Amino acid sequence: MVDATFDDRDGFIWFDGALRPWRDANVHVLTHAMHYASAVFEGARAYGGKVFALEQHSQRLIESARILGFELPWTREQIDAAVNETLAANGLVDGYVRPIAWRGSEQMGVSAQRTKPHLAIACWEWGAYFGPEALAKGLRLNIAKWRRPAPYTAPTKSKAAGLYMICTMSKHAAEDAGYNDALMLDWRGQVAEATGANVFFLRDNVLHTPTPDCFLDGITRRTVMGLARKRGIEIVERVIWPEELETFQQAFLTGSAAEVTPLAEIGPWRFEVGALTQQLAADYSDHVNGRSRD
Repeated sequence: MVDATFDDRDGFIWFDGALRPWRDANVHVLTHAMHYASAVFEGARAYGGKVFALEQHSQRLIESARILGFELPWTREQIDAAVNETLAANGLVDGYVRPIAWRGSEQMGVSAQRTKPHLAIACWEWGAYFGPEALAKGLRLNIAKWRRPAPYTAPTKSKAAGLYMICTMSKHAAEDAGYNDALMLDWRGQVAEATGANVFFLRDNVLHTPTPDCFLDGITRRTVMGLARKRGIEIVERVIWPEELETFQQAFLTGSAAEVTPLAEIGPWRFEVGALTQQLAADYSDHVNGRSRD
């Protein structure tokens, strides 16, 4: 299964209201989303048979589509039920969940008023996004040349497929240069996020994180902030300039795929994979797996 391509697998994908065999979950080449990026998606994880923060993910999918100008004909509750149905059909207890909604092939051209909204949900086994050694060693990031756009130039509050084009380009460039990922600045030159995860920095037992005014305020991000506050850790959301990175002792990423992953370096700056980062990673693991920690 690890080496299987994503179009040739056993299993089922929920597609517009019904489960279909995995290999039959196809769309037409003239689907509007393929030509004009009119698609939104979610990424979530299931732990012990339960999708963490499922309701929040489903609601964000609906709102993302609305921002792009199309309404999904499924309620949040119906999407939640479809996700659970898909997990059960594929026999998954722990895995990754990918709902995606898009405009169909009823109309071609920039205008899309006559297109029909579609929804599909897939899930599969997926281990640590950055590999099993990342938690111990930390990731190496470079600085992406592409920047997160201003909110008046792109729908930055939507988890829209088109916004990830520069993320793919940035991650490819980082990997080609021997790094794990890239740190993206925003259009002003301020620290924003990695290619698919939010970022935090620690200095003197205070966590600092960029204000999410042009990128997603991640569900995992908010969860980790809550866990940190329970431990009495102060959190400051603010503007962070790259020149300031040399003053931080620890750094880590958060995201549904990344979970909590420490950073060892960003460009010329180095960070310790320290006790607090490891503690928050453990707290997050306990939280999503339903384990209490005294």
